Amino acid sequence: MNRQRGSAEEPSLAELARRLLAVDTCGWAPEIVTALSDALGWARGGTADRPVLVTGRSLGDARLRPVGSYEKRYADGESYVELAVPVATPAPDAPAQAAAFRAAREELTSALGRPSVMGSHGDMGPFYDSGPLWGAPFVRWRGSPDILELRAGKTGPELVRQPTGPAENWFWRQGHGEEHALSGFFGSNRDPANAGLGFPGGWRARSWETVSRSLGDFLGALPAEAVALGVGFGMMPFYGRTGEGAPLLFDVTCGDRLSIGCFAPDGVDAASLGWGTVAEHAATASVWRDDDPVWRVDVGGPGEPKGRALAEMLVATARAAGVSEPAGLTVGGEAEYVDGYHVTYYGLGLPTG
Repeated sequence: MNRQRGSAEEPSLAELARRLLAVDTCGWAPEIVTALSDALGWARGGTADRPVLVTGRSLGDARLRPVGSYEKRYADGESYVELAVPVATPAPDAPAQAAAFRAAREELTSALGRPSVMGSHGDMGPFYDSGPLWGAPFVRWRGSPDILELRAGKTGPELVRQPTGPAENWFWRQGHGEEHALSGFFGSNRDPANAGLGFPGGWRARSWETVSRSLGDFLGALPAEAVALGVGFGMMPFYGRTGEGAPLLFDVTCGDRLSIGCFAPDGVDAASLGWGTVAEHAATASVWRDDDPVWRVDVGGPGEPKGRALAEMLVATARAAGVSEPAGLTVGGEAEYVDGYHVTYYGLGLPTG
């Protein structure tokens, strides 16, 4: 059950965001606990290693994250790296979680303007925290010295205020090139707030097993994350570099449902690899014409795609088409532009061009 915000006793989400932004965080030094509790009218609670602010809200208490062993190398004298406030408690299934996140995002966007950053944390959130299985979308209003982020938490969306330096330092320093160094995707727009924003280097998959895992994670969560973020991946082409060039192999399209088209070259038995036609996947008729591409699948909305099985089908098709190594499977540059954001697909581990 999704408990509602905005009762007579509780501020709306928009008002909560404004109050969080108005607090002087004292440089995220120890004094922040007093500053936050006094400014927000909340009480201090929890323990030294698990501090909370007792909000009295029906949605639960706010969590402070102290600088510990995982956070220390990325912090610059701060004692805390974030305050997370739960804003909804939807049912645990992907459609309910995505809808709750989208509702919160829309309310915050109306109040604060368009987020300057959006994306997915994938399976590895800031400071190596794990995210929910259904997807890990986030939107962010970047500022200095602090960031306000709406994040998919383990039980529902959370409003997170955090110092800009540690969060971005962590992200930057994951660009060390090892497999799975970063997950998810990251998109930024031309908002002046993004001046000076740094982007880490990516990593490259070294085996087809790695591609199957990374592509499976991406595809499995994509419909839920697209719904939550309110964006559509209108054309995300994958090209396959072979001895005869780099033809288009796949077209990934995702809004509230995920559809994938396959441009199998002559000699590849697409049907035996699991591809169907419009007759078998009627929902794809609204995405492509009846005969272009001939081969396609519709794999459903939030929570429905079987990501690993899909990824293995794409990998098998690419290899049958003559792509000999993971570096030969390329994400088209068209995929980098999503609803006004320039997006980098860090979690795929595939080249873009």
